[in-house]
Amino acid sequence: MHQFEANFDGLVGPTHNYAGLSFGNVASKSNANATSHPKQAALQGLQKMKALSDMGMVQGVLAPQERPDVYALRRLGFTGNDATVMQQAYKLAPHIFLACCSASSMWTANAATVSPSGDTADGKIHFTPANLTNKYHRSLEPEVTGRILQATFADPEHFVHHLHLPENEHFGDEGAANHTRFCHDYGGKGVELFVFGRYAFDDSKPAPRKFPARHTFEACEAVARLHGLSEDTVVYAQQNPAVIDSGVFHNDVIAVGNQNVLFFHEKAFLDTTKMKKEILSKLGFDDFHFIQVDESDVSVEEAVKTYLFNTQLIRLPNGNMSIVAPKECENSESVSRYLSKLITQNTPIKEVHYFDVKQSMQNGGGPACLRLRVALTEQEKNKVNPHTLITEHSYNALCAWVNKHYRDELHVADLVDPQLLIESRTALDELTQLLNLGSVYPFQR
Repeated sequence: MHQFEANFDGLVGPTHNYAGLSFGNVASKSNANATSHPKQAALQGLQKMKALSDMGMVQGVLAPQERPDVYALRRLGFTGNDATVMQQAYKLAPHIFLACCSASSMWTANAATVSPSGDTADGKIHFTPANLTNKYHRSLEPEVTGRILQATFADPEHFVHHLHLPENEHFGDEGAANHTRFCHDYGGKGVELFVFGRYAFDDSKPAPRKFPARHTFEACEAVARLHGLSEDTVVYAQQNPAVIDSGVFHNDVIAVGNQNVLFFHEKAFLDTTKMKKEILSKLGFDDFHFIQVDESDVSVEEAVKTYLFNTQLIRLPNGNMSIVAPKECENSESVSRYLSKLITQNTPIKEVHYFDVKQSMQNGGGPACLRLRVALTEQEKNKVNPHTLITEHSYNALCAWVNKHYRDELHVADLVDPQLLIESRTALDELTQLLNLGSVYPFQR
């Protein structure tokens, strides 16, 4: 049976901007109000998708959200036509307006948690969109994300879609950015690692003091229940509160895993020994590699700056594992030295590929932020909406679409321009036809 781990990358939207909305995300805050380059950002993302497809990976694309979110502004009391609503909000509540313009849906690692059919009780792939309650600008995403996922994975015989968790901080869910899966074969039974920042109902447990812990233990348990996961397929691990306070807002900023490898910083987890023991016990095979990066080799600060761990760890068709890293890793002396040494050691990781995703990096997300992983059998892959898979033809069509509709530059003040909203809706309407998604956006319904 052929089986794959597909990567579905988020397409950068036509209103890609730097509003500095994410407290706890150092890169996001430090680049607030900088001039963004939407066309360059979207093309950089597509180039990475095409490169992975050319390597033999199954690569898909997920559509962006509609922004500015005029519907959210109306819900908050702004009235009139679209132009008036935006102008009122920009004048009277600029922070709220900018939140409703967020470009953050490009990071589909936060789109949902996905459990493959090998792990679930009913033998189907389960999707739960993340509620992203910790940040208002991200909490606007789950409903449309759910529609996009349902249009991409539509066959009910193979795919199950759940409503996002209750929109409350007790069930804060950040999706696959805090979730990874280990297995022998992608189509077989695996072990899913759910990582959380705090316990919502127990104040006596450790928690960060400076930055928020966005993902709760209770949310992890709820998603595992919804997906029909048994106790022997789940491991829960708490993030080290100290690294959250160092700017590690998601676990995928400090650890990345795939099949029989967990690549992580020594300070990533609160109880590393317990986690390792439980993973090995539940996996039931010995050929597992815990690759721990010590602080003396790469500091937490440098890991966050370069996104060493916000890299993709993929299994290539030739059997090797490869790290897909941002150029910032190559340009860092300590990180590039570490990676050059890593690929010579006795682990499955034998290659490193560097990509320019600067537009995403400046907004606080590296290569791993841009993708949602979905393990598929051949039969399940054949039931995925084929228009969302990257081929030579679809890549060229999407690049042409970007070049036709996207602006070269965008300043924060441009977001209030009614013409930009018209441009964006025109582009997204055409995109839904390209990807055969149907009416997923509010303006289409």
